Amino acid sequence: MRDMVRRVTRCAVGLIWGAAAAVVELLYTLLAGLLLLLVVAWPRGRRAVLRPVLAGARSLTELNRTRLRTWLRAHTSPAYEDTQALGYLACRWTLGVLGAVVMLSVAIGLGYGTSWLYLWLLVDDIRNTASIVYTSLGGLFLLFLAVQGILAVAELEGKLARRLLGPRHQDALERRIAELSASRAAVVDAVNDERRRIERDLHDGVQQRLVALGMLLGRALRSEDPARTDRLLRQAHGESRQALDDLREVAWRIYPTTLDEAGLRAALETVAERASVPVRVEYGLAGEPERAVGTVVYFVVCEAVTNAVKHATPTRIVVEVGSKEGALYVSVEDDGKGGANATGSGLFGLARRVAALDGRLEVRSPPGGPTLVTAELPCA
Repeated sequence: MRDMVRRVTRCAVGLIWGAAAAVVELLYTLLAGLLLLLVVAWPRGRRAVLRPVLAGARSLTELNRTRLRTWLRAHTSPAYEDTQALGYLACRWTLGVLGAVVMLSVAIGLGYGTSWLYLWLLVDDIRNTASIVYTSLGGLFLLFLAVQGILAVAELEGKLARRLLGPRHQDALERRIAELSASRAAVVDAVNDERRRIERDLHDGVQQRLVALGMLLGRALRSEDPARTDRLLRQAHGESRQALDDLREVAWRIYPTTLDEAGLRAALETVAERASVPVRVEYGLAGEPERAVGTVVYFVVCEAVTNAVKHATPTRIVVEVGSKEGALYVSVEDDGKGGANATGSGLFGLARRVAALDGRLEVRSPPGGPTLVTAELPCA
């Protein structure tokens, strides 16, 4: 319900701006039509007339693209011709007028729908109660239809922009194929990188511990001094415990069993408990996300927290997980010294993990901090 209210409000603001822009677009279209008639009558002045006309059309179209992207969440291709921009403006102003009519209907429906309230407050003796009830119900019904009209006109705005400015359906399919090919290759590279990291952790950590353990036990077997044997066995016991801890750490980094057994929230809280600095987890999801999405979110948080502790020397880290407009949103912010390298192996691997699910990862880490790692993933 809250997301729907936000969406309607955002679209309403976009339509209001579109209605105001429609006045300018209509005047500009009429002026451009008159100037183009001059071109027909005076062919030699074609270049002198067309250049400012097309430049103005592109400027107005860019303002509309910004409005569509900001308020209506409609994205169009920037690679369009100036003549396409002029044609778009010639058609777009009609939708601006339609949006103005819809917003006027919202105001009328809201006024009539709440008429009972201010009549009850301002009028002492209300005699025709039935007509007031009918008027209020009619106003609420008009308001309901107008709200549906807001969403419909917003959808038409996006379709018109994509139809006249692009991208074309064929271009969108080709871009999607290229994205899928790149993400598939990135997944293969990420798997290979993960295998190399696991091999390195086992070789440099667990294997070295086991070698030291074997050497200590061999020296203890060859020793004839009971005190020295006891000391070597104690050292071997300590190495075995350390090797077990290292092995658990490697297993935890490969895939945490808590994620399957207790869910994403419990896994993130475990990451916070294992960190050497205070980590606050703000979990705002009502349900459990899909396993693939939850796994990526976990590794984004785990890698971002690990990098912050290792390189940024922060005093606190805040992890926030929530949903926003049909997407799962996760952010990790620390108050460290900043300067994180977004192209480093760890963050680059995270970006490939996120891209494999059609998500987006962003890293903002100016020198001096703070560092903010955010990711958006599509989630039903």
